Amino acid sequence: MKLNWKGRLLFTFIIGLIILFFVQNPIGTSILNRLNIGDSGPMPTELHPTVRDRSNQLIQQAAAKGIVMVITDDFRSAEDQDRLYEQGRTVAGNIVTNARGGESFHNFGLAIDFAIKTPSTDIIWDMQYDGNQNGIADWNEVVEMAKALGFEWGGDWSQFKDYPHLQMNFGLTLADLQNGKRPADISLTADTD
Repeated sequence: MKLNWKGRLLFTFIIGLIILFFVQNPIGTSILNRLNIGDSGPMPTELHPTVRDRSNQLIQQAAAKGIVMVITDDFRSAEDQDRLYEQGRTVAGNIVTNARGGESFHNFGLAIDFAIKTPSTDIIWDMQYDGNQNGIADWNEVVEMAKALGFEWGGDWSQFKDYPHLQMNFGLTLADLQNGKRPADISLTADTD
């Protein structure tokens, strides 16, 4: 059966609405991510080597300044991300992320979260704490060291501020990563001076 011009127009309109739904709607984007539409590289299963190396350098640099910094989270699978997303929504707890599975740099092995460990071994997220007593909050010192190592800090974001979050994007956007682009696996060690 051949469609007349009105039928073709209606068909095109409906297809356009479907595409718009998948592109503009977070649920649609999540569905597209799971279908791996695009030129898809394999999903990472661990922290990127450069991010891991720089994280270790950050821990060492902080320790040299008398700050015990700990990594509280790094690579996260899409399933783990979805579970975290449900916190404060369908399960008990506070909302800690707006990212579903496949929508976080953690899911691509490019992000870490950190906290500070006190001498009494408490893990804290107190951004004013000055354990090394040099007049500068330990949190700010860690963030500055992280930036010098090439990390982007979630506390600089204009929308959802994520103060424990550090990530490396290697010039790639989240959309690039979702479409299968991946940074090189070559580990570039930063100067520790």
